[in-house]
Amino acid sequence: MAAPTRIFDILTDYKARFAKPVMVAGKANGKWINYPTDEFLTIVDNLSKGLVTKGVGKGDKIALMAGNRPEWNFCDFAINQLGAAVIPLYPTLSDQDLSFIINDATVKLIFVSDADLYEKVKAALQVHNLDVPVFTFDPVDGVPSWQVLVDDGKQYDVDLDAYRDAVHEDDLLTLIYTSGTTGKPKGVCLSHKNVLTNVYDCYHLLPSYFKKALSFLPLCHIFERMVVYLYFAKGVEIHYAESLDTIVADINEVKPDGFTTVPRLLEKVYDRIVSKGKELTGLKRHLFFWSLNLGLNNQEPGNNSGWFNFKLGIARKLVFSKWRAALGGNIKLIISGGAALQPRLARVFWAAGIPVLEGYGLTETSPVVAVNNLEKDGVRFGTVGKILEHVTVKIAADGEILCKGHSIFSGYYKNDMATAEAIDSDGYFHTGDIGELDNDGFLRITDRKKEMFKTAGGKYVAPQALENKYMESTFIAQVMVVGENRKFPAALIVPAFEVLENWCRIKGMLFGSKEEVVKKPEVIDKYQRELDRLNQDFGQWEKVKKFVLLPHEWTIAAGELTPKLSLKRKAIAQRYEEKIEAIYQA
Repeated sequence: MAAPTRIFDILTDYKARFAKPVMVAGKANGKWINYPTDEFLTIVDNLSKGLVTKGVGKGDKIALMAGNRPEWNFCDFAINQLGAAVIPLYPTLSDQDLSFIINDATVKLIFVSDADLYEKVKAALQVHNLDVPVFTFDPVDGVPSWQVLVDDGKQYDVDLDAYRDAVHEDDLLTLIYTSGTTGKPKGVCLSHKNVLTNVYDCYHLLPSYFKKALSFLPLCHIFERMVVYLYFAKGVEIHYAESLDTIVADINEVKPDGFTTVPRLLEKVYDRIVSKGKELTGLKRHLFFWSLNLGLNNQEPGNNSGWFNFKLGIARKLVFSKWRAALGGNIKLIISGGAALQPRLARVFWAAGIPVLEGYGLTETSPVVAVNNLEKDGVRFGTVGKILEHVTVKIAADGEILCKGHSIFSGYYKNDMATAEAIDSDGYFHTGDIGELDNDGFLRITDRKKEMFKTAGGKYVAPQALENKYMESTFIAQVMVVGENRKFPAALIVPAFEVLENWCRIKGMLFGSKEEVVKKPEVIDKYQRELDRLNQDFGQWEKVKKFVLLPHEWTIAAGELTPKLSLKRKAIAQRYEEKIEAIYQA
């Protein structure tokens, strides 16, 4: 069989090599619905035929706004095997950005998951007086269901091979709009070849014994979407979590071999485990923190002493086995991306027998540029791994990471100026990230070029490096360093309220409301001591001198975080402008 050259070729390959009773499974109202291979492929083909009845063909743009569920896959493959392109829409998009994207991309048809998203899209269409048909996954009164298209397709005789044969590897697969933190969203053009190259460059990440995955990161982001394509390419059974609120229960039902995540979720898991450990007493408490300290001093595979590994074996049996059990008991690996992973988290999870493979990439790179792996000498804590086979990376004079290759995008949709700014005359994409390659080829990210700022004294500060260090404190849930053109760096800090409440209880203090506790002198003093401890490795000009504690966590819904949970610095700075000014006026 010829190697896949278009994304939908993965399905032909899957049927020939892996056909199985459960290809994908989705959970609705607490019940799992399984789709065997033949049924999955039949639904995809019938949906393609149904789309043809609506005039969909090569070059059209079809929007998709939904959470992770099998219908996402059905639509994605049904669209791309017709030569049309998927426009994923984040459910958290503002009405303004949503309307802009639908209009800018000349979307021909839209799929949404439920009534709430239908109303959101309906309002956005009215902004530009657009007449675009909308189909829903869940039943919505007066709105056609996607199932209508599937049923129509069953009755319609269409030669889908003619459509597939007309699709070239360089044709547009998907148009993904950036979050639009500054100005209007930009549409990233990714071809079949771009994404498929990335899929097979990451093929080595999943060992042969990796058979079942849980998916909960948004499929509208290229990170999870590419990994799901990778699952299909490797014959991995995919289970979609019912919601973010049910992840723990779903993990324990599915017992997956792994999943993808972002560091923020791993931090929450770690903080919750440590918080539980602090509630232990006597020998159990001693064993817990002995094991934890051992994990925090863990080295990469092959670099620990025999005596250390002996002790680690005891810790795994007595303590870390419970960590694995809490994640279903079968975890073979976790892939982390979207933001920097603290090295201490990598060390302790690897020590617990839960390998976390940190990677790096952007939407424009389909997305992975570099990633750690399970192969010999394949991981280095504090780095994002080695560069993928078909990506070339060089470090510019100012430290910016530049890359080119088959998985790098061709440009921004209808935006030649932005494309020219991003891709230089030698074909290198300027990532906007600052980094370095070590002697063994591992890439280390040090900061975002655009996020670095200069203090009033003319000193450069890399906020991400400071924030990553401060996040080592279990008392800190979120932090953003500010200080551009100011006398010194300062910080906005969202406490880890579960940890803080436990600390207050131990100290005999009344916790009260979040608004009250962040103003308590004893609490402020505690956080000052935390910062003093974590500031030690930084230069005097870098250290955060003052901070303010905030009573509410930053969220995607409030527009403070991107869908991959990165800080929207400009939005946060604007929202807390008065508090920032108060810091420097005090």
